[in-house]
Amino acid sequence: MVDYTADSDGGIGREVVAAAPNAIVAIDREQTVLAWNPAAERLFGWSAKEMVGRRVPVVPEELTAEHNAVLEKVRTGGQVSLRTKRFRRDGSLLDVRVDTAALSAPDGDLLGYVSVYHLAQDDETANDRNARRAQLVRRLTDVVADINAELELPAVLDRIAASLADLTGADAGGFVMIEGDRLRLVACHNLPGSMRDSTADLRTSLVGKLLREGRTVLLETGDQDRLDQLIWSRLPGLHTIALGLAATGGRSYGALYALFAKRKAGHLELELLELLAGHAGIAVGNAMAYQEAVRQRAHERAVFDASADGIAVLDGAGRVVQWNPAASELTGFHAAEVIGGPPPFQLPGPGDKRGIQLPSGTWLDVLCAEIVETGETVVDFRDVTRAKELEEAKDLFLATTSHELRTPITVVRGFASTLDSRWDSMTDAERRAAVHTIAERARSLGQLMDHLLLGSRAGAGELTLRIESFDLAELVRGATLGLPILSDLHRVEVDVPDDLPPVSGDALATDILLAQLLENAFKYSPDGGLIRVEAWVDGDRVVLVVDDEGVGIAHASRERVFERFVQADSGDRRRFGGVGLGLYIVRSLARAQGGEVSAHPRPSGGTRMRLALRIADTPGALT
Repeated sequence: MVDYTADSDGGIGREVVAAAPNAIVAIDREQTVLAWNPAAERLFGWSAKEMVGRRVPVVPEELTAEHNAVLEKVRTGGQVSLRTKRFRRDGSLLDVRVDTAALSAPDGDLLGYVSVYHLAQDDETANDRNARRAQLVRRLTDVVADINAELELPAVLDRIAASLADLTGADAGGFVMIEGDRLRLVACHNLPGSMRDSTADLRTSLVGKLLREGRTVLLETGDQDRLDQLIWSRLPGLHTIALGLAATGGRSYGALYALFAKRKAGHLELELLELLAGHAGIAVGNAMAYQEAVRQRAHERAVFDASADGIAVLDGAGRVVQWNPAASELTGFHAAEVIGGPPPFQLPGPGDKRGIQLPSGTWLDVLCAEIVETGETVVDFRDVTRAKELEEAKDLFLATTSHELRTPITVVRGFASTLDSRWDSMTDAERRAAVHTIAERARSLGQLMDHLLLGSRAGAGELTLRIESFDLAELVRGATLGLPILSDLHRVEVDVPDDLPPVSGDALATDILLAQLLENAFKYSPDGGLIRVEAWVDGDRVVLVVDDEGVGIAHASRERVFERFVQADSGDRRRFGGVGLGLYIVRSLARAQGGEVSAHPRPSGGTRMRLALRIADTPGALT
């Protein structure tokens, strides 16, 4: 039942009825018209003045029984809605939907009936609109799922642009990214590919207008000259631009442009664009986060793989889950051998460092750090074998140097004391012998000091040589002239051709290194044998070799003997003496003048020391 009442003057009731968009007709119990609103005038063609007070003329004769049945049902307390036919003033029939209810007095007495009319096609249009809206919303759901399935940013952007036409019916579309105070077109659909990466000023753009107005969507259909100034004008016939802001988490990433040239855009298209833009912002944000995560992982992997240190990552149970290439190289264990199991060496506690020697003899410095958030442990280790060896060699050098210095100093001090206290009681021969011994020991001390000084300068890269052309053959003959009388156990042979060409280098430095090579040949062949010096031309170089038949050099020590404080066999230090600087100085002097020296075992035993210097006035010769 409808309580059709108004205030004292009926103003509110009349205003409501007059403003209603649908036709409203009120009749009394005898079906005489009580009210006929403007919408009824427009629908049926009769004015209210013509209709009030007379019987309603709109019901076709054949539908009178239906009409009376509706009134009877309403009179007994029901409400009826049906689709039927009604006359217009011009005699045409209207297909309408009628909603009828009772008109009651305040005390409940029946006064009449109220019918609300609207065209049935409006229902169909509304139903069609709702059905299309529901279909588009379902399609939007599929589109959003499709977009979110992609994680690569370019693919996400292309799918967003392509979805515009599908959802909004736009003729073309694009997605622009906000980059500082500029816009960049990163994806487009049904537009020339050359437009991609075009830029525009954010402040003067439609996106800027949208941001300034604090809205999320915009429909631009204004001045055609304004549209023609935009980059989108490359779409022929452009008349409308629908714009949706893509944002997530309070941050605006960019905007969607739906462009209309042949079709029209309405509120539904704008609503769908707004929904799509919102989802696009989330998808772009996710893709950018994924892209950043991929970049970060790639960066971390590159650092992990390129590190010179061995790096292992262990899970909470102490099992290896990552093992970088340097770890394989340092330990000899490939990743496939250790992943899933414990590391192949003992670990220090978290935050501690420990020196560990592998069965191969390699020394590692191992450091552990715990990742509290994941319960994992990062193990960093590096090869410190050479540092260990150098440390041991330095310790041995200090001990050996002390010994090498103490022995001649003790002898000098002893003989000097003897001369001081017993000079008058000593014969002339005894005094001469004591002075000779002091002189020899002083010479040994001087030679030791020279080696230490040269070794220090070579290590600091401070060797200063005078490079010029000199006669190597003459220098060799001078250096070997007195050798045969130095030892009864050794034989000395020298084979240097008379036409040996001059070489480029420092004659004094070469004399020092040749003397060291000859000294070593005698020193490391204590049982005697042949010492042979030979020279010949090899390409653009002159090669000089010093052969001996002594203790030889192990294959593993052929390079190490040229390091500081190292000898061929450290166990023979006490036997042969020296501080391990001789060959280090030899190589330093050779390289400083553009030459090279190397050590080789002889098949019949002993060692060959090979020196190569560049022939003077040849390409590459130092000047």
